[in-house]
Amino acid sequence: MILDLSKPAHEAAAARLKSETIIWLTTVNSKGQPQTSPVWFLWDGEEFLIYGSKTGPKTPNIQANPRVSLNLDGNGEGGGVVSIEGTARIDDDGPPPAQVADYVAKYGARIESYGWSLDSLAQDYPHVIRVTPNKARIW
Repeated sequence: MILDLSKPAHEAAAARLKSETIIWLTTVNSKGQPQTSPVWFLWDGEEFLIYGSKTGPKTPNIQANPRVSLNLDGNGEGGGVVSIEGTARIDDDGPPPAQVADYVAKYGARIESYGWSLDSLAQDYPHVIRVTPNKARIW
């Protein structure tokens, strides 16, 4: 486990990883340029689940260089920072969003409010990205 729940800042980070709707995913393109994107995510305590768009840069970036970082927004005053480093992989056999009950519970209403369906989301974001964290910095 990358979080030490005996520490209050880590306990707060764990709660935020369950409740926040946006995390910033940084991948690196073929020229070595970091690219950061806000993404929807699901954290199960072991790994992150993210869906990548069919034409976006995240999937090819990860295939070329699986090292990524994930960051939650800070509190605007230099605190509340959650920065995670990890290894990403494209899960070709991963489930579409409709088959992940916790993902539907977290994002279902938002998906509908945007005029999407779970099926259209799966068509537009077919790449299942899994990130296994190996380091967390919390302050």
